[in-house]
Amino acid sequence: MSLSQAGAHREAGVPLIEALDPRTRLIAAVFLAVAIVSLNGFAAKAGALAFAVALIFMARIDPQLLMRRLAHIEGFMAVLLVLLPLTVEGRALASLGPLSISDRGLERAIHIVLTVNAAAMTALALLGALEPIRLGRAMAALGVSERFVRLVMFIARYQGIFSSEIRRQFDSMRARGFRSSLRRQAFRAYGNLAGMILVRSIERAERVDEAMRCRGFSGRFPLRRVRPMTGADARFALLATIAAIALHALDRLA
Repeated sequence: MSLSQAGAHREAGVPLIEALDPRTRLIAAVFLAVAIVSLNGFAAKAGALAFAVALIFMARIDPQLLMRRLAHIEGFMAVLLVLLPLTVEGRALASLGPLSISDRGLERAIHIVLTVNAAAMTALALLGALEPIRLGRAMAALGVSERFVRLVMFIARYQGIFSSEIRRQFDSMRARGFRSSLRRQAFRAYGNLAGMILVRSIERAERVDEAMRCRGFSGRFPLRRVRPMTGADARFALLATIAAIALHALDRLA
């Protein structure tokens, strides 16, 4: 197999979304999220969810990874599905003792679930597999504030470190007999934990700042030039635009 054939074979195995320019993915994610949030009808929101699922398949995201990333959102959505039908006034569909399930509350909850899931899955398909460095370069190339870009890259870099620090603090508390509860002593321990994490964060930030200055950091990250956009980016931008127009047309007609 020649080098050109090997390169073509590798490109063929790359998911369609991954082959797009990060700027295209970022702009499309924001554009589609705004388009989805502005929908009103049930049919249009269901169509947006179907389009988001199609993007997930195009990105070839592992189903288990998808479920883990959506777990927190779905937990909140489950709470909405329970509370809104019981708290929003409307025609009663069923009664549970003194509580009644209203049609308006159930309808509102379903609309929120569809909107949030469609927007979250769209963002996950387009940005979920995008490395923080590539995301930072794309944001800088699009003219986003350099301070904000730097903040995003620092958060991505040190999130795992601070998560490990919190786990170590919890382990040390459990080794000393701490048990989670609603007692006053437990809340005092949580307060001490928060204070300790804040102190450790400040100390680490100072060490990181000193280390970066020793390496000649002048307040700006050197960012490589981004490659020109290709025909695939233009075709996907056209696809996203057509999808948004079709969803809003369906929203008006339904």
